[in-house]
Amino acid sequence: MTSAFSTATELGAPDPALFNHDLAPIEISKRTWGTYNYVSLWVAMSVCIPTYMLSSGLVAGGMSWQQAIGTILLGNLIVLIPMVLNAHAGAKYGIPFPVFVRASFGVRGANLPAILRALVACGWFGIQAWIGGQAIYSMLQIVYPAAANSSFTSWICFLGFWALNMAVVWRGIETIKFLEGIGAPFMLGVGLLLLWWITQKAGGMGPVLSGGSKFKTTAEFVHFFIPSLTGMVGFWATVALNIPDFTRYAKSQKAQMVGQAIGLPFAMTLYSFIGVAVTSASAVLFGQPIWDPVLLIARFHQPFVASVALVALLLATLNTNVAANVVSPSNDFSNLNPRLISFRTGGLMTGVIGLLMMPWKLLTDFNSYIFGWLVGYSGLLGPIAGIMIIDYFLVRKTSLDLTSLYSRHGLYEYVRGVNPVAVVALLAGICVALCGLIFPPLRWLYDYAWFVGAGVSGGIYFAGMMNNSGKKTIN
Repeated sequence: MTSAFSTATELGAPDPALFNHDLAPIEISKRTWGTYNYVSLWVAMSVCIPTYMLSSGLVAGGMSWQQAIGTILLGNLIVLIPMVLNAHAGAKYGIPFPVFVRASFGVRGANLPAILRALVACGWFGIQAWIGGQAIYSMLQIVYPAAANSSFTSWICFLGFWALNMAVVWRGIETIKFLEGIGAPFMLGVGLLLLWWITQKAGGMGPVLSGGSKFKTTAEFVHFFIPSLTGMVGFWATVALNIPDFTRYAKSQKAQMVGQAIGLPFAMTLYSFIGVAVTSASAVLFGQPIWDPVLLIARFHQPFVASVALVALLLATLNTNVAANVVSPSNDFSNLNPRLISFRTGGLMTGVIGLLMMPWKLLTDFNSYIFGWLVGYSGLLGPIAGIMIIDYFLVRKTSLDLTSLYSRHGLYEYVRGVNPVAVVALLAGICVALCGLIFPPLRWLYDYAWFVGAGVSGGIYFAGMMNNSGKKTIN
């Protein structure tokens, strides 16, 4: 099996239907991302409004600040495991997620998990674009109220921010790397400044963090905690699949592993604490917790402070959106027809589909956001993660044949390009994970959707690939 390469030409003559420049393995000489790049990537992706709303939603739902931070830290430590495991293939072979998943689903069957992942990313893209547009609209209301009087202004702001995201995508992956490198330290600094400012308004950190849990019994807390923890895992379940899209640029396995181990838990916990503290401060100041930071900032009629805070939120949203929600679906859509769909074209498709998914409805309140959106799609992505990890580490022992990943009738052809074992395992995992939505007595399966889906699909896949017919497909 091929374990390394120096040039893409060593692939021989790849099938044009499975290969283009964006899907090709990254040459070793072009793998330039070090530990700092991965730390800053995670800081930039974590320091965003959805992270803030995730933590503030837990406080609004009744958790104390300690319970909210503990839930977030635990969820991110859990999701770090599949993140690092799936990252290994990207750093070792220089391949993106849609190519990596061909090993388990087949060279054509890989389109199924790739499109599921892409559609979720499109939803996230729409959410981030909507949040960014609303931040611009709120800034106009504060700084220049006359410009915000028109009922169309909000939509113009939304589409303007959407267009800015598209411009960054058009410039390519190196622009994303540049934004992450300079944006991460700035975003954390501004976030801490906002925390200091609002806590001073509320009388200091003591009153802000004095509020306790609203749950009267342990059973009430557990009932809220379980789906919340699944939501925490689901928050990064998307990137846990497509992390090879980033680690394919890594200088070494150590660089990506150390960078992720430092960046993800640290950045998420720190910025989540900011969200928890600021939301708690809003309860002190206004008598109720305000979970949406854009709405909260709009409450303060001080143009300079509001403008600085909203600009920071805009930069954070732009950083996160292009890195977490465009790179993967662009590659996934390109995988459908590499000859016709480039990375740029895939990015434009992501933007259009994100608009069509009506993101404003996904952000109606914290229940829709956490228990509807996050937990719901985790039941789709958990099964894919389970299959990928089992296939790469237990079935193939981290050994892949690069040539077969880009050609028909090779090791990953299976049955007309589709691995039926993987498809059956995926469907079974999704059905079990989401059946609680239909049958109330099984609601607990939905509350654990990511874990249930990953376990069921991973187990079925391993059993299927280890029988006699399965062994023949991997020899």
